[in-house]
Amino acid sequence: MPGHAATLFERLPDCKVRCTACARYCVIPEGSHGFCFVRKNVGGTLELLTYGIAAAVQVDPIEKKPLSHFRPGSKVFSIGTVGCNWRCQYCQNAEISQERGVQGRPLPPAAAVASAKRLGCAGVTFTYNEPTIFLEYALDIIDLAHEQGLFATFVTNGYMTPEAVERLAPKLDAISVDFKGSGEPGFLRKYITAKGPDPILSTVVDLYRRGVHVEVTDLIVPRVGEDVAAFRSLARFVHDELSPETPFHLLRFHPDYQMMEFPETPVRTLERLHAVAKEEGLDYVYLGNVWGHPLEHTYCPRCGQIAVDRLGFLIRSWNLDRENRCRGCGHPIPIVGTLAPDYEPTLATPVL
Repeated sequence: MPGHAATLFERLPDCKVRCTACARYCVIPEGSHGFCFVRKNVGGTLELLTYGIAAAVQVDPIEKKPLSHFRPGSKVFSIGTVGCNWRCQYCQNAEISQERGVQGRPLPPAAAVASAKRLGCAGVTFTYNEPTIFLEYALDIIDLAHEQGLFATFVTNGYMTPEAVERLAPKLDAISVDFKGSGEPGFLRKYITAKGPDPILSTVVDLYRRGVHVEVTDLIVPRVGEDVAAFRSLARFVHDELSPETPFHLLRFHPDYQMMEFPETPVRTLERLHAVAKEEGLDYVYLGNVWGHPLEHTYCPRCGQIAVDRLGFLIRSWNLDRENRCRGCGHPIPIVGTLAPDYEPTLATPVL
């Protein structure tokens, strides 16, 4: 299947190329693929084989990403392709992320944006697999989306290069970066096949400083990914290098793919780590994948009142004024946008 010319690469001697999209910096001989399966050296030029081919498309609430402080209650047109630059042993989307052949349906950038508009979405989101590996495709969609008044967000592992960040930062509106196992190096090496967290740390700081709305997530895998020292270090990093107001989501692990023998993360483990994050001074810490838990809500850090009452991806009540100030004490809550007066709670709607 013919690909689309990539832009994030360097030509090397002997017809090799170095991909500069993700932090692996794969050196790819002619005729071979990178680690992600979808970036291929064709005659000394890098091609993106999944350009315009979507493997998963769905209309989601933005809270599913999770983005709790950006355009609350809005619907987003979510797009994913095959391939990934990580090998997460618990991946819930392994059927596409670990697929070695190009699969999916044609979805050119213009068609993606037209579908998003037709389905009443306020933005487009790149998710389900790692969007860094199809960055050229995503950027073309983002350009058209902005022309049509839509916002654009990424759900990412953050394992990018400075070259990718340079291309992405001026165009992206918001990003959810998942550190997984608190970014502890041993966890990343054993369960993800990543060398370490440094590229993720650099990416998230760079994007934040360039004005992209950033939310941080941390998937807590029981027994092997709940190191308290590593978690405390990550929470301190978010506080010091980003902001105490940066939303921080602790996600409950569910067994999947090659880690079916692992249990779900105990809720008490998430609660204990939540307390650690608060000790480190973070104002907005959430538990994810634990529907009905009181730590799903947004609380005012000044008076403790529930500012936004949440149930999973749904918003049940909005206790902020028009300027997103707490109705109890007037403290400003850092949320981009406000809840639409005609908001109707909805769950995901498959498109493909």
